[in-house]
Amino acid sequence: MHYTLYPKGVCSSRIELDLIDNKIHNLTYTGGCNGNLKALGALCEGMDAHEVIHRLSGITCGPNSTSCSDQLATLLKQAMEG
Repeated sequence: MHYTLYPKGVCSSRIELDLIDNKIHNLTYTGGCNGNLKALGALCEGMDAHEVIHRLSGITCGPNSTSCSDQLATLLKQAMEG
């Protein structure tokens, strides 16, 4: 299933991914730190969503209380809840 999140409190404006059998595929960000977010997409490709949530939840960026990684964890939590 395809999911889209419009994150808050970060530089990126959209996160999209496909979740197939709890595995992440085709993770892309719009906006944000282009190279870092492409790398995050490559690292998460094929990973179990629960593992990504565990690793990325709570990561902050500078003075912000969240980050693009933390927002990804939020999207995955929402997707897993239904």
